[in-house]
Amino acid sequence: MTTLKAEIIDLIRQEGPIGIGRYMALALGHPRHGYYMTRDPLGTEGDFTTAPEISQMFGELIGLWAAHAWQAMGAPARFRLVELGPGRGTLMADMLRATRIVPGFHAALSVHLVETSPVLRARQAATLKDFEPVWHDAIAGALEGPVAVIANEFLDALPLDQFVMTPEGWRERLVGLGDDGELTFGLAAVGEGTLKVAAAAGSVFEQPAIALDIVTQLAGHLASQGGVALFIDYGSARSGFGDTLQAMKRHEFVDPLAEPGEADLTVHVDFERMGQAAFKAGAALHGPATQRDFLLALGLPQRAQALSLKADAEQRVAISAAFDRLIAPGETGMGDLFKVLALSQRNLPPLPGFDLHRLPDQG
Repeated sequence: MTTLKAEIIDLIRQEGPIGIGRYMALALGHPRHGYYMTRDPLGTEGDFTTAPEISQMFGELIGLWAAHAWQAMGAPARFRLVELGPGRGTLMADMLRATRIVPGFHAALSVHLVETSPVLRARQAATLKDFEPVWHDAIAGALEGPVAVIANEFLDALPLDQFVMTPEGWRERLVGLGDDGELTFGLAAVGEGTLKVAAAAGSVFEQPAIALDIVTQLAGHLASQGGVALFIDYGSARSGFGDTLQAMKRHEFVDPLAEPGEADLTVHVDFERMGQAAFKAGAALHGPATQRDFLLALGLPQRAQALSLKADAEQRVAISAAFDRLIAPGETGMGDLFKVLALSQRNLPPLPGFDLHRLPDQG
């Protein structure tokens, strides 16, 4: 039994069952034993791999997207380039390398990272030492003036609550203790009128309150101060029902309750609801598009070809494999499961990737 699991069991014995959101928050962010507080989870030696770790092409295209958006904003003399959940700093490093070709972009930007993990902050500091990044524990501190915000696989790690429709009405899904003393899922009554959503019996409704609050806050800032935000994550372009909570350890799916603090916990992002919240808060919406369509529109094939021309045979095989993984559909790739949604101030023209506008070649 993990140390954190023992603490959660003791907490439930003292206070009673806890919501899914609280369980996720403890499993991922406990200050001493939380998953993200104690390790670098990325790469082949970790538990999962993200697009920036698959290929430099991903970060390069995202960087040029941000530079194009900065130009569309009127090229402000000072702006913040912000990343939410920056991992090892790989994405930001690739973005900054690719955008050296954009006149004035680097002179105008300052790098801001929203990160709570001390382990990952150390990796980011080493990766981005030449750019003097500023770290923030929460998004509010990173938002000042015009911003370009990038969030790749950030929303999926935010805790949410779940509700199940029963013949007696909606019930909240909780984590409690079974007869054997182990963690188990259960249901509890909710206040009348808590949910006014029609659904068939057995339906699971997920309430991503934290993600919606963050998107609302960010959209309000874009509307008043100017800027753009780009969210890339796995999830659905249309709202629906279903239990999307999952756990991953060593690149395999595992029981979400088995080893809290030792496995990554994520949920699918409801992009329709995120967009609705952002629009209500005053932001313009671009997308969502699939990652496949977005990257193809930005010029991924041309970038892969340019890299291949300078590569040896082994490197060309790796470039081709990375290209396929980024855009392939189904379980073999990220192309249609991952969606891309951009938010912006209301007066911007259509942004690259959503209007089939391709970014300039890097050579």
